[in-house]
Amino acid sequence: MILASQSPRRRELLEEAGFSLRVLPADINEARMPDEKPEPLVRRLAQQKAEATRLLLEGHTDDDVLVAADTIVWTDEGNVLGKPVDEEDAVRMLESLSGKVHHVSSGACVMHLSPTADVIMATSFVETTDVEFYPLTNKEIRAYAASGEPLDKAGAYGIQGRGDCWYVAFGVTTSMWSACPWPGSSVR
Repeated sequence: MILASQSPRRRELLEEAGFSLRVLPADINEARMPDEKPEPLVRRLAQQKAEATRLLLEGHTDDDVLVAADTIVWTDEGNVLGKPVDEEDAVRMLESLSGKVHHVSSGACVMHLSPTADVIMATSFVETTDVEFYPLTNKEIRAYAASGEPLDKAGAYGIQGRGDCWYVAFGVTTSMWSACPWPGSSVR
């Protein structure tokens, strides 16, 4: 299986599920289009990552399955929180989430490929989970931001990392797996 992602957590989840992986990350422009809603955005990003990686195969592959995924954090107002640019940006994001409900959407694209890397079949989907953070103190936020963990995570936290003690998660459309970097309940 080809994994079109640099995410160590996605790789870990798929390897734990028993898949042998060839990691071939995609390099795409992840900018949001004007008026693009969060769920269509994350689906589009997963599809574009899959297609960009497929094109890197240059017409030949020994793997017949290619998977790509993306995860975003967003607010009720539709504001998408990407990866923080620095520690202060992480603090700002975490302060905006403290004591509130927000949404975590994971989009995935799975392609079945021919030996010449043509698409035989492709499917994509999005799962969204609502997450509510407990009210966080400034000390908690700053200590977490200083740990460096939030700098490579959408919304400045990982539900499977040190930030896992701050939330009450309740799935509106699916399960807690949706808030991880791979929408697991749809894959099972």
